[in-house]
Amino acid sequence: MKQVSSILGDYLAGLGQALIFLVQVLRAVPAALIRPRLILQQLYFVGVQSLIIIVLSGTFVGWILALQGYRTLSTFGATSALGIFVAMIVVREMAPVVTSLLFAGRAGSALAAEIGLMKATDQLSGMEMMAVDPIRRVIAPRFIAVVISVPLLTAIFSVMSIGWAGGHLIGVEWLKVDQGTYWGQIHAQMTPHDIWESLFKSAVFGFFISWISVFQGYFAAPTSEGVSRATTSTVVVSSLSVVALDFILTAFMFR
Repeated sequence: MKQVSSILGDYLAGLGQALIFLVQVLRAVPAALIRPRLILQQLYFVGVQSLIIIVLSGTFVGWILALQGYRTLSTFGATSALGIFVAMIVVREMAPVVTSLLFAGRAGSALAAEIGLMKATDQLSGMEMMAVDPIRRVIAPRFIAVVISVPLLTAIFSVMSIGWAGGHLIGVEWLKVDQGTYWGQIHAQMTPHDIWESLFKSAVFGFFISWISVFQGYFAAPTSEGVSRATTSTVVVSSLSVVALDFILTAFMFR
């Protein structure tokens, strides 16, 4: 019983520390916005350098969904609905979730490792000694860059999955679904609400991935083992958070 109480106490203490840290980061965001150069540097690091992974993954997901969708729809004689089948699955679920999971594995872990190494090599302490707030100078620009990057990458993932290189290539060029029918179904049944729903989900996922990544890095033990543990925790906690948040958001949006 004492052990359970101790674990619960440690969890609540860590959650409280994370919330206090989040407030500090959000307070530093306005100051970081007046230095766009720092944000652009991080957008390149976390966003542009993740682009090839998102493009390839989106393309392969589009191929898979087109093949599986055609096989399923052909049973009911509804292969003409292949376009909207691929589009709805990608836009509503696959794009925000898969993009966020890939982003957490690539960019989130890199951010946690980078900040953890800065702490281990006393770079953050050196900033404090020079009266430079490390949260404002280091953490806030990275936090903003992640929140911006995830929705943009989600949109690119959707385009690659549905478009000419993805579902269209397999459905129209290979399986010979009529091109006008493929795009006509998407145009007729896909609404702006579906797109905004996808982008809203991805923005929420990006917010939590960013928060988890910078928190784990900032409070990592200043050793190689501590940095390694923070990197692993970032990927695990971020991935679980994305899946759990997806269920919660989908439940509310479905209602």
